[in-house]
Amino acid sequence: MPQPMGTTDRQAEHGLILDFAGVLTADPRSVHRVWCESEGLPPEAWRATLNDHPEGRRLYAALEVGEIDQAEWNRRTAVLLGAHVAPDNLMGRAWAAVPPAQRMAALARAAKGAGYRLALLSNSFGTNPFNPYEQAGIWDLFDVHVISEQVRIAKPDPAIYELTLERLGLPAQACVFVDDHPRNLPPAEALGITTVLATDESTTVAELEALLGVSAALSV
Repeated sequence: MPQPMGTTDRQAEHGLILDFAGVLTADPRSVHRVWCESEGLPPEAWRATLNDHPEGRRLYAALEVGEIDQAEWNRRTAVLLGAHVAPDNLMGRAWAAVPPAQRMAALARAAKGAGYRLALLSNSFGTNPFNPYEQAGIWDLFDVHVISEQVRIAKPDPAIYELTLERLGLPAQACVFVDDHPRNLPPAEALGITTVLATDESTTVAELEALLGVSAALSV
């Protein structure tokens, strides 16, 4: 792990780049399993449809880069889940009970208070009718928002990391990027960004506190 940044370094010339789902929210998988059962589906139906079903993967990839909107994704994915699954606000129904990661948000606020510029870098799952960023209450925390649906690029395409750095106005070496998907880290590392793989919230927050020289408890 890189050495902690010194107090005099923690100014606006450094940046913290955070993924959304699984970093600024709790791990959604257990919530999705409960939701599947409430809809009369096998517990792994959501994961299997979005990740393993060829058409499900294609539709989700299209949603991420804005080729289809969330409403269309809801209609077409509901059919893949099961004939009895209603399409109305499908994404919102599956995600509604996923809680925000409160300690990670506190860490981000502490970093901002110490002078870091903050960027939200998220592979989108749509914003209408369900806006996950609004529900989590974290949008206004960030100086820069790079949402794949809006920029038509998704992680791990190197171009989305370059765009994030451009919008932050910072060099790669001045930034830390946190994501819960290992495949999203190497392109950032190749640019010179320090990366942190998010695991459980407590471990990840502790690692960032040591790396950034801030304390999440200061913002709680």
